[in-house]
Order: sequence, then C-alpha cells, then structure tokens
Amino acid sequence: MSTVTLAASWVLPVDGPPLPDGRVAVEGDRVAWVGPAGEPSAPGGAVRDLGPGVLLPGLVNAHCHLELSSLQGKTPWGQGFVPWVEEVVAARARTGEEEAAARTAWAIASLEERGTVAVGDISNRLAHLDVLEESGLRAVVFLEVLAWDPARAAESAEWAEDRLVAAATDGAVDVRLAAHALHSVSPELLRDLVERRGIGAIHLAESPEESRFLQSADGAWAGFLDRRGLGHVPFTPPGTSPVRYADQLGLLHPGLVAAHGVQVDGTDREILSRRGVSVALCPRSNRNLGVGTADVPALLAAGVRLCLGTDSLASTESLDVLDDAVLLARQFPDLDPAAIVHMATAGGAEALGLEDLGTLAPGRAAALAFAPAAVDPRDPYAHLLSGEATLQTVRVA
Repeated sequence: MSTVTLAASWVLPVDGPPLPDGRVAVEGDRVAWVGPAGEPSAPGGAVRDLGPGVLLPGLVNAHCHLELSSLQGKTPWGQGFVPWVEEVVAARARTGEEEAAARTAWAIASLEERGTVAVGDISNRLAHLDVLEESGLRAVVFLEVLAWDPARAAESAEWAEDRLVAAATDGAVDVRLAAHALHSVSPELLRDLVERRGIGAIHLAESPEESRFLQSADGAWAGFLDRRGLGHVPFTPPGTSPVRYADQLGLLHPGLVAAHGVQVDGTDREILSRRGVSVALCPRSNRNLGVGTADVPALLAAGVRLCLGTDSLASTESLDVLDDAVLLARQFPDLDPAAIVHMATAGGAEALGLEDLGTLAPGRAAALAFAPAAVDPRDPYAHLLSGEATLQTVRVA
C-alpha cells in the first residue's frame, strides 16, 4: 500500500503540541505517521505540500438537526424562545417532503466540503439515512421522541423501538435513541425509555423557560403546551433544576450527549462531571435565541466533558462548527484556544463514541481538514479562531 505524506506550515494533532512545518503520512484511509519535516522516522513516498495553513483532524458537529435545513430563514429570531419554537412547528408543517429532502442533502454535501467529518444528528423522521450512508460523513443519528401526554408513553416507546430495530436492519448508519427535552417528553415516557435501552441525546438546560416550567409548571412553556392542546396534562413539577431532574430520572450517563447546558449552577456542573455526560455547546444558537451563555470556564473547571454543535439552520447561520468555535473564543477571550479546538474535534468524537476520529495519530482515520492561509500563520490556533479561516476537507485518494 502506497504512502502519501501531507505537508503544511502547521500540523495540529490536537492531542499534542502544534508542529511547525509538520507532516502527516497516510496509508489507505489511516494515519501512518505524524511529525516534523526532516524527522528520520518519517516514511518514504510522495509528498503533497498543502502550503501555508493548518492541517488538523476534521471537525465533529456533535449536535445538529440536518432535516431542519429547509427552515433556514423561515424562523425569525429575537422574539423569545417559545415564539421561536412555535415558528419552527409552523414552518415545518408548511414545508413539503421534497423541499425538506433536497435541503437536507444540500446540508450534508456542504458539511462534507467544509472540513466536517462527523455529525451527531437529531432526527424525527430518519428520511435521510440513505444520503448519509452515501456521503463521506461519519454519522450518529439520534431518533428523537416527543410526547408530553403520559397516555401516549407506551405507544411512543414502542414506535421508537420499532424504528430503531428497522434502522439497524436496513442500513449502516448508527441510529440511537434521543428524548427531545424534559419539558416536552413525559416523565412516564422518559422512565420507559431508560428501562428499555437508555437515551443517547437530549436537549438539557437550554432556556430559562425550561427551568421555570420544571420549577413551577407555569410561564411561557405552560402557555405553549396549552395552545398545543396539552394544557390538561397533569404534571407535578420537580421543583429543581433540569440537570438535577434528569439525574433523578436516571437519564445521565457517560454515553449521553446533552445539548446546550446553559442553565446550570455549580451543583449541576458537579453532577454532569460525575456522571460523565458530554455537553454539546451551541454558542451561536444560544445567542440567536436569547437563552443565555453557557459558563464554559466553570464547566471546564468542574471537569465536564465538552464538545461543540451548531444546532439547526432554524436557529443559526451555518452548520459549520468552526463558526461556533470562533464565537466561543470571542465570548471567553481568556479561554485556552487549544481547549476550544479540542471541543470541535476530539471532544465531539469522544461524545459520539467515534474513537478513531478527533486527533492525528498512527492508526487513526485519515479524516483531515485544512485551513489555508495567505502566509504562514504565526499561531495556528489564532488563525483557526480568527473568524477569517475557512476549512477544506482534505481528500488523500
């Protein structure tokens, strides 16, 4: 098997220091060697010089909604979280299946070209699994369950179980179970899902409206449920935070990807860390919907596992997780840029259980991205997080 060595002014392994004038040797679809130019242990073979810029592992978008890509520009921001949710529900009802499928395929193709190599995708329909299978993306698709009425708990759990079994039989994409959120899935259904196989993803502690509803069962979210014909459903609020409530229900475990993590305090952070939960930060979506800013330094200090996601094009400008990394760097200028890049690569790979992605090391997948520069960057992290860098997927073959 022939070896191709990629050269760049910077190589960023992620699990080690940046390498100026670095090299990455690739055999087939695997990394064979990583090191600086001139290293005696470097393998022979052809050298492909990418030029000035940063070569790094491809990004992992740990939380997105590909099937909502057709809603781009149809769900105005700035009116509050609950009005936005209502806009999403209405816009989705107006969107035809053909348009939704075309925009989903476009979104997948765009990610493939812009340095993203894997996604953690939330889906209600599983209509795009064939497109993902044919793409170059690695994907974990979470089948999302929503049902607030406890009378529908058994029916909803059986529906999800049937869909998961069918997906495992019919295709190669890894499909797991997700619950939408604590304020949109009944406690009865959540317990049922935990007993059956557990959940792999959930929206958790995203908005003040969620926190208020779990404290007192009133506020804007109660109004939303009432307008949806669900105001009659009995619910005894736990009177605690979303994270504490999720822990009481047995939802928190090391395989869980919890999206957002905005409305958390010190005790919540300790619980998330102890349970080994991966929190998928979505900085741009949180900003656009006005739900607050996750306290990333405090989450890191507590030892919480962090990754990055974009959420959907209904709440953000692009599905490029590098844009979220850039905003995170601007929100927290004292944050170690290496930690931010880790969230966008290795953090997402770890959260999704994709152990051969996220870092550059022998034996890892040769799933690479390159951020070209006009001249050699002095600092590879500064270049990546400048807001000016554009990632390209590197195709070795």
